[in-house]
Amino acid sequence: MSSSVVITASFLYLGLLFAIAHYVDSRSSIKNVLSRNPYIYTLSIAVFCTSWTYYGSVGRAATSGLDFLPIYLGPTLVFVLWSFVWIKIIRICKQNRITSIADFIASRYGKRSALGGLVTIIAVVGTMPYISLQLKSIATSFRILITYSGGGTIPEIPIEPIFFLDTTLIVAIALALFAILFGTRHIDASEHHEGLVAAIAFESVVKLVAFLCVGVFVTYGIFDGFADIFQRASVNPELRTLFTVSDDADYSLWITMTILSMAAIICLPRQFYITAVENPDEDYLRKAAWLFPAYLLVINIFVLPIALGGRLAFSSAPADADMFVLTVPLYYDKGIISLIAFLGGLSAATSMVIVAAIALATMVCNDLVMPLLLRWRWVNVTKNADLTGLLLSIRRASILLILILGYGYYRFASESYSLVTIGLVSFAAAAQFAPVIIGGIFWRNATFSGALVGLSLGTLAWLYTLLLPSLAQSGWLPISFIEEGPFGISWLKPYTLFGLDGFDRLTHAMIWSMFLNIGAYWVISLLSHQSTIERIQSRLFVDVFKLTEKSGDSSYWKGTVTVGELQALVGRFVGVGRVDEAFREFADDRMLNLRKSQVVDPALLEYAERLLAGSIGSATSRVLIGSIVKGDIVSLDEVYKILDETSQVIEYSHQLEQKSAELEEATQQLQLANARLKELDSLKDDFLSMVSHELRTPLTSLRAFGEILSDNPQVSVEDRTRFLGIIINESERLTRLIDQLLDLAKMEAGRMDWSLEDVDLSATIEEAVFALNGLIKEKGIDLHMEVEEDLPAIQADRDQLIQVIINLISNAIKFCNQNQGEIILKAGHQDGEVWVSVQDNGLGVPAPLKEKIFERFHQSVSPIGHKPQGSGLGLAICRQIVTYLGGRIWAENSNEGGAIFTFTLPIERAEILAETGD
Repeated sequence: MSSSVVITASFLYLGLLFAIAHYVDSRSSIKNVLSRNPYIYTLSIAVFCTSWTYYGSVGRAATSGLDFLPIYLGPTLVFVLWSFVWIKIIRICKQNRITSIADFIASRYGKRSALGGLVTIIAVVGTMPYISLQLKSIATSFRILITYSGGGTIPEIPIEPIFFLDTTLIVAIALALFAILFGTRHIDASEHHEGLVAAIAFESVVKLVAFLCVGVFVTYGIFDGFADIFQRASVNPELRTLFTVSDDADYSLWITMTILSMAAIICLPRQFYITAVENPDEDYLRKAAWLFPAYLLVINIFVLPIALGGRLAFSSAPADADMFVLTVPLYYDKGIISLIAFLGGLSAATSMVIVAAIALATMVCNDLVMPLLLRWRWVNVTKNADLTGLLLSIRRASILLILILGYGYYRFASESYSLVTIGLVSFAAAAQFAPVIIGGIFWRNATFSGALVGLSLGTLAWLYTLLLPSLAQSGWLPISFIEEGPFGISWLKPYTLFGLDGFDRLTHAMIWSMFLNIGAYWVISLLSHQSTIERIQSRLFVDVFKLTEKSGDSSYWKGTVTVGELQALVGRFVGVGRVDEAFREFADDRMLNLRKSQVVDPALLEYAERLLAGSIGSATSRVLIGSIVKGDIVSLDEVYKILDETSQVIEYSHQLEQKSAELEEATQQLQLANARLKELDSLKDDFLSMVSHELRTPLTSLRAFGEILSDNPQVSVEDRTRFLGIIINESERLTRLIDQLLDLAKMEAGRMDWSLEDVDLSATIEEAVFALNGLIKEKGIDLHMEVEEDLPAIQADRDQLIQVIINLISNAIKFCNQNQGEIILKAGHQDGEVWVSVQDNGLGVPAPLKEKIFERFHQSVSPIGHKPQGSGLGLAICRQIVTYLGGRIWAENSNEGGAIFTFTLPIERAEILAETGD
């Protein structure tokens, strides 16, 4: 067939796709049957059926019989029996503005960019074989179609030069440009690309119709129906074996392929993107639960007849079974049917490449490039006024790079494998995401450390047992790597690792990768602890259905930022106009009047974070929001836990009182013990009295102003705003007090979760000072720092050490000279210890109080004669932290009249631990 005809038809088809996408996008603002439609959504999910389905299934059926079925049995089981998994994932994505599978996993495990970056790298590497499969099918089918001369000869695949007029390279570049036009017109990756979905749905119809057309031609045009073709094949003993599952009744490969395909329908980046991110309505999935399996059934009806027809037609000479869909019509000189078959294969390949490239480019931009740019200070990303152009450029460059990498794998490795084998390599890579996704939405105690280690080990096993052997068979690694093992170590042979023999290569790889992945994920999660943000995110994911039925925020930030600052930050990445509109909608929905200088509330912070996540991912958005809020988050679960522990303390108090009454008639020795118990009981009562007093004060304010607002609806807007501000401030004060009480109680009881690591003291001091910089400037205080260079690292809990320094500086701010405040912070080391001192220019500490100030709830009188703000727990917490770390803390007065608070910590933490028995 003329190459000009094939090329013209191809570009007309691609042009039709773009026209469909453009038409649907142009009408997205109004209700459009081509965009908001459960049938369109279901057809878009059929992007799962790539050239592997179109060409490769026939090739596998022609060589292995019914072994092609598990690839479609797995997705059918997921949609028919376990569609609730997809429903839960979709609900989570909508609530958190998830943009990709990397964003989903990173968000679940504490919004950690490191995990998102790892998932992105695995996804890119694992998808390269799959993209090369599509490029291989397009290039091969194109070369066959334009070089076949007819006359009933068996079509052959012509050899193509590597770079000169390389059809595959041209196809890769063309698809990259097409994917750029489809998927990078919007900056918000969480917004629905309705034109893209409609075009992909159209391609699903095209490949289905084309495949059925070939199937009908082979079954009823060449042969006389199904009965005839099967009867002729049954006469041949070799073809008769294709009607059975396996000659030796070994179903391990079937089980492996079914499990991998079940994981792939969820974990392939393109499937996650099109099914979850692009889902316009959760109810659409309920219809897709039976429509999608029906699509898979219909497209596979003629797989075996085409395979048998090709084997019968080409029985006299070998032929490439993967190309039977195209070569059988060519063999019988049916040019029109061959062209239709080619366009069907083109649609199957392009739909996969376009969606995969868009999904991967979003992940590369949000989870790899942006976190790196934010860490590189010389780039000054956060200082630029508008970064939307940069984000789009990164995504477009990523699409081009991804297609070039797919082409590289095609040249290096894919020529040695069939289409199905290449696809299974990618399936096994995508399956590594299954434990962290399924575990993440059902197991609340799964941790970031468990996910990171499990995912890393599973991927390394996949790399060693599947990907590297493919390079060895292609000649890029020594073949001895497979036959003898690296360095001749036989028990390291990738296909029989550690002596595990008797399985096919795919099953062997899945056993090792899943064993290491799931095992490490489970064990490390049990041994490690979740951070506060991990606990919050685990609750948001695991209990998403419960939480979405309730109103209110699940977390809030400690710290302050104005509406203007927040709006400027988000506008750099989302677009100024988009942010202005979004903030207006937020204010209108809640009947608020947002001012630039107004301090934002937790609800607006959460809203801004989700808005930002749609453009740069949840992990990066968390970092950016944190960079201006200067605080940490506190989970409501922590508050509930505190209240629960308080009730236990009260109950224990009642038990002690009962025991004291029973001991009154005991012996003298028991009387002494009873006296001691009474003393402890008195201390306990004092403690509870002080706690009650400190809790009652903010609670009284909360109730008083709450009753005013409730009983007086006519209160003016100005007074209402002022009263709400007081309520918020008192709530924050109550939260800080409860948080401090919990930390102090845990430290004294020895139940504090310490995270000891090598800590850079200089950097820790700088971070603590930075956190208080706003307060220092507000008070007009001069802060001088004299920190020695090259301070040695120490073993400490970094977060707790920052808390010590913040508490000491905050204390100095309260008691320094109110007119000309001055604070001097020094740090150095000597005699195996590091020391830090904080000096103010206030009135100093009276000699009798130098020890008492470190007791709980003690509050000295400020220089102006008033009791300072605070709970009186700061210095007590400092002493507990420093003591646990093996150091000392004390107060003294300087010669100039101010107070100096100093603490020391040992440089060799290991020696201290040995002495204390920790």
